[in-house]
Amino acid sequence: MTDDITRRPAFPQGSSRPVATPISPSVVFSSESPDALDAQYDGTSPGYTYAREGHPNADVLAQKIDALEGVPGGIVTGSGMSAVTAAMLGLLKAGDHVVGGDQLYGRSMRLMNQDLPRFGITTTLADPTDAAAIKAALRPETRMILVELVSNPTLRIADIEGIAALAQDRGILLAVDNTFTTPRAFKPFDHGADIVIHSVTKLLAGHADVTLGYVVARDPALQQAITDCAVTMGFTASPFDCWLAERGMMSFNLRYDRAEENAVALADHIATLPGVVRVLYPTRPDHPDHNRAAQVLGARGANMVSFELDGGRAAANAFVRAVPDLAFAPTLGDIATTISHPATSSHRALSPENRAELGMSEGFFRVSVGCEDIETLRAEFARGIAAARA
Repeated sequence: MTDDITRRPAFPQGSSRPVATPISPSVVFSSESPDALDAQYDGTSPGYTYAREGHPNADVLAQKIDALEGVPGGIVTGSGMSAVTAAMLGLLKAGDHVVGGDQLYGRSMRLMNQDLPRFGITTTLADPTDAAAIKAALRPETRMILVELVSNPTLRIADIEGIAALAQDRGILLAVDNTFTTPRAFKPFDHGADIVIHSVTKLLAGHADVTLGYVVARDPALQQAITDCAVTMGFTASPFDCWLAERGMMSFNLRYDRAEENAVALADHIATLPGVVRVLYPTRPDHPDHNRAAQVLGARGANMVSFELDGGRAAANAFVRAVPDLAFAPTLGDIATTISHPATSSHRALSPENRAELGMSEGFFRVSVGCEDIETLRAEFARGIAAARA
């Protein structure tokens, strides 16, 4: 026994095991010999070396999402955008061309429009609801197509079958951001995707207390290239965030189903209120892509509802001020309902004309429906929309 408290004893072992996954915050991991370290780097022996290259909590979480998406080998990154970036920079080079949906998440659009061109990667945005529009945007050097099945924030449904057939015919990689739908509603690999991306921050973790991403490729060689990029660029996930997200995923199915049930009821309720120009929800018969939504999502519609108020910015301000118990925040997937105003948050970088072309007026809101009592939500939105109309 020694009184030198700087020594590192072995972690206590026993005949029982912890019910909750332990948090492993260690940045470095000790190996027993150079041969053992070689074996770990060669992949012939399991283990960890340096946390930027992987750690236990990230692997535990990645394996859970792998199981949901149906393809092994995915990695967890520090944010949803780092997952998108790892897929792009890991697989693309100067001279390549990418086609993206024209209603991608705002920062994904910025990556396409401003950042990738700085690296010599050209980009084009096209309407993902029309495979012919995607086809028209393709070039001989097109290497990847990036879409969200349900667009952010107008909830349009991509022609995923047509786009997947096009990508397969041309030998182009199809990457699908599955954040809105999650594998609970849609499994992109079953519909021809090569790469699946998540902002784990949102529905998978579900409590607005972590920032994480995830990316997996069907082809192990592609996945290795993505992983190498993420490791080199330091898109490392925090062990504590991974631990929180894993805990959140224990209730994922329950949370998702309750939020989706609430979203159906809330969308129908908002549609009855005076002062509402339109309501968007995939299972509603008046959704512009209702038939396609039924084909690819079945009865599922996810937890996102969008609606437009008459009255522009003044009505938007009045609505938000009248519902202080609803978090006005540019996020989605929390356990509680949040409301977002794309014109001043996710899509503020677009000109008013561009937003109008995409259907986002100053009175347009996106709602991430949570797990509250539905009567509480009905009352809140009725009060807010009445204030906006007044």
